Amino acid sequence: MTSASYLAFLTKMQKAQKDLPKILAAACETATIAAVAAAAEATPPKGKTGRGPYIGTNTVTGALKQHWATDSRTKPEIQGGMVKTELRNDLPYASYVNDGHRMERHFVPGLHIEETGLLEYDPDKDVGGLVVGTKTPYVKGEFMVDKAKEAYQETLEKELKVNVKEAFAL
Repeated sequence: MTSASYLAFLTKMQKAQKDLPKILAAACETATIAAVAAAAEATPPKGKTGRGPYIGTNTVTGALKQHWATDSRTKPEIQGGMVKTELRNDLPYASYVNDGHRMERHFVPGLHIEETGLLEYDPDKDVGGLVVGTKTPYVKGEFMVDKAKEAYQETLEKELKVNVKEAFAL
């Protein structure tokens, strides 16, 4: 290698090293956006077939699904050589849906079955209610976070393969 080509190679490597934090930040942002989308897709309600028999007024809100986008931080923060993004869902019951939970028999005031067969919840209804947890002792988790982690990792690998190879192209 001649000294001129070596100098050109060194200059290219220094530029690539300087661009690396921006490349990593962009890849992390894309990967976090993919993780948020994967988590939301795996979160109930998942369309009519995935909702189960409990469809009716005030029984399925979609709030848990929506909170992935509002609570997560997809814009990367670079701190001391680290790139930080966050996949979050701040609803207090998110971990129960993700991991699964025991279901104890209990009374829910305002919960009733309409003549149409739909389960309805009216918190303002003074009389009536149903005992729930009689048939299902355990509710299986949806494992949304695991699916989001997989999407993050796959997307990050794809992004870095392309962008780092491009930056360090000789």
